[in-house]
Amino acid sequence: MTKEDCFELGKITKTHGVKGEVILWLDVDFPEDYEEMDSVFLEVRGELVPFFMDSYQLRGNRAIVKFEDCDTFEKAEELLNLQAFLPLEVLPELDGEQFYYHEVIGFQVIDEKLGPLGLVQTVYAMQAQDLLVMSYQNKEVLIPVDPEIVLGADKEAQTLQVNLPEGLLDVYLND
Repeated sequence: MTKEDCFELGKITKTHGVKGEVILWLDVDFPEDYEEMDSVFLEVRGELVPFFMDSYQLRGNRAIVKFEDCDTFEKAEELLNLQAFLPLEVLPELDGEQFYYHEVIGFQVIDEKLGPLGLVQTVYAMQAQDLLVMSYQNKEVLIPVDPEIVLGADKEAQTLQVNLPEGLLDVYLND
């Protein structure tokens, strides 16, 4: 399993108790979609390694997890700060023009007024505001992911419809 075949689910943030349990922070919109998990992939030294769960208790965006063969505080400590991944095929289906960030990389950005602009290069998931990165006239343009700006995606046509705020492009084009 490679990272390209997976999405990032979250991160092991701390230990819980002394019997090897850890807190898995779920970086997802609907944690309840992942209540039935029995394993995850953890990134250990650049490689995805499967970890099977003995127990999993969801509490909001955090889960108390007990992995097989992790039965001491010291073993749990070794898992701290490891990123957790799941295969792409377990992502819940989205309705209509909704999309996952990894799906729109390479999509053509089309503004309601200006028409085709450029391609989505990547997405920065930031604490305050997620940003789409688009290449436009050889400049990197950051587009806030906001429902009034990013209107939706046409996955078949590989386009992303936007309504850019007045002057946003000028900020990046004027030196």
